[in-house]
Amino acid sequence: MSAAYFMGIDTGTSETKGVLIDVDANIVASSSAAHDIKQVGPNAYDHDAEKDWWGDFCKVSRDLIEKSGVDPTDIKCVTTSALGLCCVAVDENCVPTRPAISYGIDGRAEKQMRDLEQEWGQEFIDRVFGRPLCSSDVPPKIRWIQENDPDAYERTAKFINSSTYITAKLTGEYYIDTFLGMAGGFKPLYGEDGHPTEETCKGICRPDQLATIAEETDIIGHVTAEAAAATGLAEGTPVTPGGDDSACEAISCGIGKQGDLIVQFGSTIYMFLLTDHLVMDPRVWHEEFIIPGTCDVSGATNTAGSMTKWLRDTMFQDLKAAEEAGGENAYTVMAQLAEQVPVGSHGLICLPYFAGERTPIDDPNARGAFFGLTIGHTREDMLRAGLEGVAYSINQHFRIFEEDGVPIHRVLVAGGGTKNHAWMQIVADVCGKTLLVPEVTIGASYGDAMMAAVAAGYWKDFDELASKVKIASTYEPNPENHEAYKKYQKLFDELYPATRDIVHQL
Repeated sequence: MSAAYFMGIDTGTSETKGVLIDVDANIVASSSAAHDIKQVGPNAYDHDAEKDWWGDFCKVSRDLIEKSGVDPTDIKCVTTSALGLCCVAVDENCVPTRPAISYGIDGRAEKQMRDLEQEWGQEFIDRVFGRPLCSSDVPPKIRWIQENDPDAYERTAKFINSSTYITAKLTGEYYIDTFLGMAGGFKPLYGEDGHPTEETCKGICRPDQLATIAEETDIIGHVTAEAAAATGLAEGTPVTPGGDDSACEAISCGIGKQGDLIVQFGSTIYMFLLTDHLVMDPRVWHEEFIIPGTCDVSGATNTAGSMTKWLRDTMFQDLKAAEEAGGENAYTVMAQLAEQVPVGSHGLICLPYFAGERTPIDDPNARGAFFGLTIGHTREDMLRAGLEGVAYSINQHFRIFEEDGVPIHRVLVAGGGTKNHAWMQIVADVCGKTLLVPEVTIGASYGDAMMAAVAAGYWKDFDELASKVKIASTYEPNPENHEAYKKYQKLFDELYPATRDIVHQL
């Protein structure tokens, strides 16, 4: 029997990552490629899908094959994931008709959200969404293109998301996974039977301009000769529909049972709590999850790793310069400095809304703030306050989940932020929860490759997949710190409502 390998490649906000694993879930090769996200206006972020997303996919795929020495014919399946609910408009040849509009951090379609709420009516919004429209919803993005780039709108054959774009380039087929298509950001364009109709798409697009629904581990096509030449993969390699990066990262960490919660520390924060039913709360999101028969309640904080990068680049430039000169990693030193600052950052609170905010406030016009500054505060105080601000936001979600009667049994953490031990301890202390860090924290690409093994029939199901995940370390909450943080959490909760109107005027 020939060897079997499985490829997973994830396209993120600023980087594409890929892994190749064997049948025992061991990583045999990994690769990455950096790319840009362009801010093109207030709350507006574009991506170059052709150059960066597809170009990086090809680069990473070829690199994985070269590094591993694996025969491409031994790669039995490819699964991709990509950054959230973007809107990619492409022509009949899958060439973008305009730059891709980013996921929930992009709030340019606020007017279109309000217009659609008026057109659809509150009763419809409550029934279909269970919350107000938000910046993660795709129909307002399509309407924005229609109103602001009519030439591109007229030339568009498909309105798709980022993962669909990648798999279409691989196979020539347009599919979207159930998690995104049926219950995610394309509501209400897909009907209850999973098919778009003239009625459901009215005023947005044509039904034939949308991708077809498929389960995450379905084989939806095979690598074409053209894609094989570009990627180094063998022609005919099976491909799954691809998925949302956050959901695939959750899978990589072993999430699988009701009460499992994952917090992903990347440029942004995304969190999923697995449930056995849809939880209707307008402050957070709900959807069917990748694992058949499961649902989740979820939320997102727009600024996490991107804020620590801002702090490094504006306040710790000396550490960045020292790293570039061959010294210690700047983020590692920053984490050590943050550990030396006491709980509450000497009376300083940070609202981490540096790029607007998604849940629970749903306000693209929210802005960041450091509140309580005195002449005695230091950059180290501001650094720790920033880390604490993100923790307070995470804890807001935890309390909402518990208010809705959804138990939290396990908290898994993943992503680049887990390397910051000070931050992980702060989150554990603020939330009063034990954090579990999986042994492999490379992220969504690992979950992609694991699901490829299921899709190809080498692993039985998601239970077998979860059994492959091992926990490497834990962070236990400090009871004294947790009690002390309750005061600051209350002040954090009150600060945004007290300053919202002023921030909007700014």
